[in-house]
Amino acid sequence: MITVTSLSKYYGHQPAVDDISFEVPKGQILGLLGPNGAGKSTTMKMLTGYLAPTSGNITVAGHDVLTDSLAVRRSIGYLPENNPLYDDMNVLAHLQFVVRMREIPVARVRDRLRSVIDVCGLEDVLEKNTGQLSRGYRQRLGLAQAIVHDPPVLILDEPTSGLDPNQIGEIRQLIKTLGSEKTLILSTHILPEVQSTCDRILIMNQGKLVADGSPAELAARAGGEEIIRVQLKGQPPGCREKLLTIPVVARVEVAESGEAGVTSLLITGQDGAEGDLRELVYEVIRAENWPLLELYRQHLSLEDIFKQLTLGDAVDDEQVRRVV
Repeated sequence: MITVTSLSKYYGHQPAVDDISFEVPKGQILGLLGPNGAGKSTTMKMLTGYLAPTSGNITVAGHDVLTDSLAVRRSIGYLPENNPLYDDMNVLAHLQFVVRMREIPVARVRDRLRSVIDVCGLEDVLEKNTGQLSRGYRQRLGLAQAIVHDPPVLILDEPTSGLDPNQIGEIRQLIKTLGSEKTLILSTHILPEVQSTCDRILIMNQGKLVADGSPAELAARAGGEEIIRVQLKGQPPGCREKLLTIPVVARVEVAESGEAGVTSLLITGQDGAEGDLRELVYEVIRAENWPLLELYRQHLSLEDIFKQLTLGDAVDDEQVRRVV
């Protein structure tokens, strides 16, 4: 549905986006992540035709952004980060205005308005001026104007920025509903939102694409070593040294437990070691008769992966190559 090839955008001699390529198939929800200044918003603006690239090619739904810009814009619903709305219009008038701008056939207008009002939950605020809406309802209206022409592609830049937890949950559910029917690109700094919503993640840093894959694939690529967390009651003497005797254990570190009278250990396996480290650790604990409170594999979070790839915490070139 979207193809980006060798895309770059320069401001003077400064690259905002530096030679990135990727494809987004029909029906996928793609999360676009990166620190401030990574090039995410610039990339989205080029996808929508709002900005012209310095070099490279973009096609959306089979149309070239440069040579067939109007067809691309008809194929896209776009919610920019600042969500510009006409504050002197009420909600219904605003949607009717967008309908006319989008040149939706008269025979479809009523059905499209009913559909977006229902999907976006705007029934109770139709007569309110947009300037009187809460931030959550403004985002709902922004999404409604983005989907009123029923585009196959949605591009949402920070759709939950500035919302409270309840509003974030509402918008997140709405995005999931829309993503079941459309190709969707979502940019956000709220990492749990990406993990719970997106099928695939792209991470940008300094204008470059540094990772591409599902959350599980990125965790597998960035993790490398297996880490087991163990909590023991009391302070069994020599437990760290005993666990280090396991042949596939690389190191054992004492961690903060947050509880009095509890010993918490992080046990790291050797990279590429075979077998389940949990079984080997448990065998030692059982043989020593240590009182076990917890034993589980510690998974690398999306936040950990994000920090590694954008701050350079001990990640080699192989780890930041595209996973897929």
